[in-house]
Amino acid sequence: MFSEVNPAPAVVMITGSTGFVGRRLSRRLRDALPAGSRLVAAGHSGAPNQQGLSEIQIDLEDGASVAAAVAEVRPDLVIHLAARASVGQAIRTAGTTWAVNFGGSLALARAMATHTPDATLLYASSSEVYGGAFGDFPVSEDTVPEPLTAYARSKLAAEMMFADVLDSCKLIVARPSNQGGAGQDPRFVLPSFAEQIRAGAAEIHVGNLSAKRDFLHVDDAIDAYMSLIAAAPTLPERSVFNIASGIPRVISDLLDRLLELSGSQASVVVDPARLRPLDIPMACVDARRLSETTGWRPTRTLDQMLRDVLADAAVASA
Repeated sequence: MFSEVNPAPAVVMITGSTGFVGRRLSRRLRDALPAGSRLVAAGHSGAPNQQGLSEIQIDLEDGASVAAAVAEVRPDLVIHLAARASVGQAIRTAGTTWAVNFGGSLALARAMATHTPDATLLYASSSEVYGGAFGDFPVSEDTVPEPLTAYARSKLAAEMMFADVLDSCKLIVARPSNQGGAGQDPRFVLPSFAEQIRAGAAEIHVGNLSAKRDFLHVDDAIDAYMSLIAAAPTLPERSVFNIASGIPRVISDLLDRLLELSGSQASVVVDPARLRPLDIPMACVDARRLSETTGWRPTRTLDQMLRDVLADAAVASA
């Protein structure tokens, strides 16, 4: 972490530390921070405790609790992962999506501007912000976003708000593509398939299988976040980085490989309830800026990701 550039102890606050990405990133940070540092998990009380993390309670829909947490912790670095993360869920609960993804982010920005004006913020946005800009070629950070969903619009709005409100804080925006691995919520496409396969279903219920998406092993995404954190002292005051494999994959091919790896003979049934009202044909993301800036490269294979998803589903169904 900071040890590569600045050996001084750091105070790091992370929101969303109990989520799919947050659990892994918290463990990596805990092991990488310089001696004397403090890593604080900010979230709801009652969330699973992680050894080595201090905890403080916040509710992103309660600005006062966010301000109180930032004032108490006084972080040097804030990693903001907490969000309503399911695009499908966001369609059904747009009000809550905006309240958490934008309203909670605004509360965090105002608290940082007041109490930690020299801190760094690493904000986990999403490649979903590109939306209608996706086409036959990869999108880069210079592509003008065209968000199509409440989730994507709330994420992009938070990006712009952070840039406005954090006058003197350093802002690093990450736009990760689809991620897969053990521990992901079954509302997402790959764990949904895996859960049905490991349950022995005779039919696998699916949505649109013709779409092409850019998938990345979650541990490669963690490596990317760690590379940005290490590079933070040398980055510009405002920067945006895509995190992606750069390889679009057809969803049907991923399902076929999951079935092959598991030995399942299940048939596939399209479920209209799983289809999105807006579903772009292909999403491919260019992450060369991140590679050129930090040296990051994805190192896990597609089969590693799919095997991890299947193994996790097997444990969950045991």
